Amino acid sequence: MALRCGIIGLPNVGKSTLFNALTTSSVPSENYPFCTIDPHIGVVSLPDQRLNRLKEIYSPETVTTATMEFTDIAGLVKGASKGEGLGNRFLGQIRQVEALVHVVRCFEDKNITHVDNDVNPVRDAETIETELLLADLETIEKRLARAEKLAKNGDRIIKKEYSFLSRLSRHCSDGHRARTLPRDKDENKIIKTLHLLSAKPILYIANVSEGAVSSKTRSTHVQSLFDFAKKEGNEAVRICGKIEQEISTLSHEEKQMFLKEYGLEEPGLNKVIHASFDLLGLQTYFTGGPKEVRAWTIKKGITAPEAAGVIHTDFQRGFIKAEVFKYRDLDRLGSERTVKDKGLASIVGKEYIVKEGDCIYFRFNV
Repeated sequence: MALRCGIIGLPNVGKSTLFNALTTSSVPSENYPFCTIDPHIGVVSLPDQRLNRLKEIYSPETVTTATMEFTDIAGLVKGASKGEGLGNRFLGQIRQVEALVHVVRCFEDKNITHVDNDVNPVRDAETIETELLLADLETIEKRLARAEKLAKNGDRIIKKEYSFLSRLSRHCSDGHRARTLPRDKDENKIIKTLHLLSAKPILYIANVSEGAVSSKTRSTHVQSLFDFAKKEGNEAVRICGKIEQEISTLSHEEKQMFLKEYGLEEPGLNKVIHASFDLLGLQTYFTGGPKEVRAWTIKKGITAPEAAGVIHTDFQRGFIKAEVFKYRDLDRLGSERTVKDKGLASIVGKEYIVKEGDCIYFRFNV
């Protein structure tokens, strides 16, 4: 799927380190501002233990994971909305992604430069949020001026748009992000046409030191960021980017030893990937057989024909019906035959909404 999370933050907070770990790539991550200028895009596999169980059941030739995309966007600075630090270019890159992963530095290290010379996670987060909001206000005011002129002609739809844009302008002028404004379906459509930066869902990453990653308590820096995120109903995840980058290059056995040494049950990246997957409103369904077991990435709320179209457009165009059963039933009973014998498989039509963890066989004719 072409849905993508953009990794943002101030310079030198660990964005490229996180991206390198996620994609096991080698994007430069030197200690100076604007090291990343062109956005780097990587496809990341979704960690999913269910595939291991499906592999046991089907013994397929191949196993294919669900995937999502991340973009590494260069560091923003105060004044970006006015073009500071190549700001206009970077803000344009943010407009091209559907959700934001905001990396915030939560560790002290005198050897790593901070653009403001000291570490203050909430201030740093607010700096980025303010720049996004200022850019949005410029966009809103331009659209509002146009709608005001058109509304004088008495068009009911334009009048409704003007009313909503006025409310949105006041909301953002008061320092609130566009995503926090309550709105109906029609107003959602208007928001989408504006491509507002502060309307995008956001996940905060508290990038901590090696010594803090396994601590059962959060440091003052980390707790302040978690509180900031919670205030607007956003999620936050604590990781050590440096450790994650090291782990990402290890074999499975070495990785388990490394995690045990730090007292971690799983890589922090797994939490980041799953949280980002949810942020994009994505879910997974499965297909299985002797040739391949595969997890497919789809948007939540789509119908069976639309889910079939992710495999091939012919599947959607010629959709007849689908046979569906739940992964949990297959896991519990151990075989498709037993699932069907127990009456736990269903034949569904075009109106069926695919659920997380559905196992599906599509029937089509073209």
